[in-house]
Amino acid sequence: MEDTTLPIEQSESPLIPAEPAAPISSRFLFVDVAALRAKQLRKGARVRLGEDVPLAHKAERVAMEEVRRGLVYYTIPAPKAAPAGAEA
Repeated sequence: MEDTTLPIEQSESPLIPAEPAAPISSRFLFVDVAALRAKQLRKGARVRLGEDVPLAHKAERVAMEEVRRGLVYYTIPAPKAAPAGAEA
């Protein structure tokens, strides 16, 4: 039996869009996005700030700066529809 799966190509550098993301107006959304980015950084993701961040900074501080500069892209899922017959 032959293996027909294609190998996954991994890029050496992270894909960073040329245009920054829209600024986050909700501080709660900012915290959520920064926390998820910090988790990625702790697992080994590359820093998107370039050379202007000292290595002594914690992942949380780096993540907040990346989000503030618009280097982190996110999507907000659509709200789930209420089940039929359920009243609010």
